[in-house]
Amino acid sequence: MNVMPMMPDTEADLQEGYAALRTAADSERFPGLARRRGWLDALEQLIQHNRSALIAAVNADFGQRSSVETQLGELFPSLEELRRARRKLGGWMQPQRRPVSIWFRPARNRLLPQPLGVVGIVVPWNYPLFLALGPLVGALAAGNRVMIKMSELTPVTGQLLAELVARYFEPGLVCVINGGPELSQAFTRLPFDHLLFTGSTAVGRHVMRAAADNLTPVTLELGGKSPAIVARDADFAHAAESIIAGKMFNAGQTCVAPDYVLVNAKDRDRLLAMLDAAATRAYPTLAHNTDYSSIIHPRHYQRLQQWLAEAEAAGARICQVNPAAEDLRAVRKIPLTLVLDCPPHCALMQEEIFGPILPVLSYDRFDDAIAHVNARPRPLALYLFDRDPVRIDKVLQQTISGGVCINETVLHVVQDAMPFGGVGPSGMGHYHGYEGFLTFSKLKPVFEQSRWAGTWLTRPPYGRAVQWLLRLMLRG
Repeated sequence: MNVMPMMPDTEADLQEGYAALRTAADSERFPGLARRRGWLDALEQLIQHNRSALIAAVNADFGQRSSVETQLGELFPSLEELRRARRKLGGWMQPQRRPVSIWFRPARNRLLPQPLGVVGIVVPWNYPLFLALGPLVGALAAGNRVMIKMSELTPVTGQLLAELVARYFEPGLVCVINGGPELSQAFTRLPFDHLLFTGSTAVGRHVMRAAADNLTPVTLELGGKSPAIVARDADFAHAAESIIAGKMFNAGQTCVAPDYVLVNAKDRDRLLAMLDAAATRAYPTLAHNTDYSSIIHPRHYQRLQQWLAEAEAAGARICQVNPAAEDLRAVRKIPLTLVLDCPPHCALMQEEIFGPILPVLSYDRFDDAIAHVNARPRPLALYLFDRDPVRIDKVLQQTISGGVCINETVLHVVQDAMPFGGVGPSGMGHYHGYEGFLTFSKLKPVFEQSRWAGTWLTRPPYGRAVQWLLRLMLRG
């Protein structure tokens, strides 16, 4: 990979890029099917022709990022969503017929999916490709121009993506902006027609305030503490493997990673042993294991260490799964760390962890686990390991979360036929697939009058005819 270092963008670059996108959107307000498919073709070529460079860029930003994880968690779902959108786009773009009330027949109603104009996408550092390219697919399919703000923590990926976008797309279609937090703030203040932000709940509040000044509609993909509930008659071996896979993928730096586990007190030790064994099988070594990713930045590494120290000082029991007993500080890696009896006031129990640290909590009755989830902010994901359909339905009906996996973790995110999004503190709105197309479109209602319309009966001067008609209308 040969990416020459370059200066971060400035606010002048931001304004210039936005102006170019706005001009292009105003000059072509409804791109046709062939145009949009051509844009998606160009995006697929961008990904396919530069897979190795994209993988290397993400690895450089992380210090060590598993190439398999980058392909599984970023390139594959981006391509899946792109191909589905291209295949279904003709149908998505068709006007939707809607019924007409008997009182207004023989008029016609339809909904016309119309591009919004210019869409802004704010990308976090943890999945810099998927969380840029996934929303880009929906925005382009809907016929929009797009501006992408990359994270300052992934400068190599951001710079490469900016260069590739300039190479593969026509001018005025997609613009990638790189820079620090001040530029991110300026980005969210632009008068986009829609703004999609992925990041923390705290920053999401600031984004929403900034967008409010322009009445810009927002989709917020946030996070929170996603629980994994293990019922007594679950398949414990499978549950342990699935929880470990979801937690240790990208070293836990995933917004839908299991944040903590709820297990019956009588089963806790059995599950702990299986979690330990599953992590050991998956990652027998850590320091130089290219399958296991580093923590993105020293600041985040220190944050996780401080939270562990706080929990231990408060009486929690810390159990690290480090099979080869390696010193991992130089490579900025943290082994799977199981935390038992963590006091509720500790940061590990209050904040989204975003690392390979897993508190394990006990419950006495299954209803206690449901009550624990419901007493806290609504999570982005909920994971249930159970075989009882009655209990499964109970959890689905009595809890509210952005999404649910039953007997699995994380994989609901890459189901390209289903929407993805949070609820309340974990997000607002959704995208992916058809719902992504709708998020970046305006479904414009169109009422078309017939030449045989009888609406003249309802116009002044009002006489006996309208009184007769009203008696029929109000009587139903």
